[in-house]
Amino acid sequence: MREEAAVLDILQIPVLQDNYIYLAHDPVTRATAAVDPAEAAPVLAALDANGWTLTHILNTHHHWDHVGGNLTLKRETRCLVFGAERDRNDIPGLDVGLNEGDMVELGRSRAQVLAVPGHTQGHIAYWFRDDLALFCGDTLFAMGCGRLLGGTAEQMWHSLDRLRALPPDTRLYCAHEYTQTNGRFAVTLEPENPALTRRMEQVDEARRQGRPTVPSKLGEELATNPFLRPESAELQRTLGLEGAAPVRVFAEVRRRKDAFR
Repeated sequence: MREEAAVLDILQIPVLQDNYIYLAHDPVTRATAAVDPAEAAPVLAALDANGWTLTHILNTHHHWDHVGGNLTLKRETRCLVFGAERDRNDIPGLDVGLNEGDMVELGRSRAQVLAVPGHTQGHIAYWFRDDLALFCGDTLFAMGCGRLLGGTAEQMWHSLDRLRALPPDTRLYCAHEYTQTNGRFAVTLEPENPALTRRMEQVDEARRQGRPTVPSKLGEELATNPFLRPESAELQRTLGLEGAAPVRVFAEVRRRKDAFR
């Protein structure tokens, strides 16, 4: 599935059980990046089908289902691997270590590196401002966020608070198809949220038809994602945390989601 952006063509590749790899391609310079390649073979097949040559790998964090294809892709294409400097010892084939505020050039596009710890300590996101595209890995999902597998609730809330300040038209290219389960959980917290009700109808229909529910837009998330809505009066009432600080509300939402089945 291809999304047309201001400069980049973005191709979504479903892999494993529920992962997405993205290819971001500049049709003028022909620079092409694979974002979080869990596997090499689907990427190589997509490159061949489109006549593209891989020049970059952009990793958001070091988990195996985001870096599993790195070494094969690097060997086959001689691309450069980009990822967090903090994860230098954990990202296979890392060539360029990145820190907060660094810029990555991909043809005519430039991505700002955002440090967004919480899911892991070294998690980063790639913010292509001119394309209104954010590759956010496992920090932010459609109607969800990543588990705390190395960071703290305080770190994750700070990261999400940064991301929710981006333009509402920003497309969020997260790395997993978790939307339906995330939405079912969200409804338990804000059953009277009409935007959430409408969105779940759309999500359920998309999944019935076998269509992806991502990317989403940040504006949708601000209206329906409980991890971005700690100021919601209904959410606070459901949690019994009326008037609590946003980070405390976030931490309780995360705790409940961890136990949700």
